[in-house]
Amino acid sequence: MVNDDGTARARKGSDAASARAAGDGRARTRPRGRPRSFDRETALEKALLAFWEHGYEATSVSDLTRVMDIGAPSLYAAFGDKQSLFEEVVRVYGTGYGSFTDRALAEEPTARAAAERTLREAAGAYTEPGHPHGCLVVHAAANCSNPEVEQSLRDRRNANIAAFESRIRADVAAGVLPPATDAAALARHTGAMIQGMSQQARDGASREELEAVAEIALSIWPRTGTHTG
Repeated sequence: MVNDDGTARARKGSDAASARAAGDGRARTRPRGRPRSFDRETALEKALLAFWEHGYEATSVSDLTRVMDIGAPSLYAAFGDKQSLFEEVVRVYGTGYGSFTDRALAEEPTARAAAERTLREAAGAYTEPGHPHGCLVVHAAANCSNPEVEQSLRDRRNANIAAFESRIRADVAAGVLPPATDAAALARHTGAMIQGMSQQARDGASREELEAVAEIALSIWPRTGTHTG
């Protein structure tokens, strides 16, 4: 009986030690708590400002994880790859910081009024403190080696010019602008002024200086139609 009891106690002790060892192994391999959560909109805003300031090409994934304060796995899980994140950033920019052109075209009664409002609001938006100067859609693809990103931003810029051309042609048809108005050239001039003001803002031009540029740009618009804009 003594030998049997001793053997049983030894076996029990061995089993307990094995259980502790297994438990220690599981503890070592178990993740240390849940992954840190983050506010998606806040992280997206930080990515937007990084792309806006430095452009698509110069903003690396490591730059993004640093400014967004998240790990690379969280970035990929929430936003996809860098290009997918940038595409979402551009959409957010277009409905926020860069929405003044769409609003002007939708709300103003004439093409000239829409151009005037766009240029004046661009002077303010492009020089406003608290975020990078200029326009993300104009500057983000500078020196970019990704043709899809370049084309996407080019399409957005050209879409704005096409929208102005459409409004100008409508005003010509309605007699608001003279029949001889070159709608395509006038629309492209407006686009050139908007994009040029963006670059000037990046180079340090003030709001007042850009507003003066807007005044000169508007002076070339014809006013000899039936109505004035």
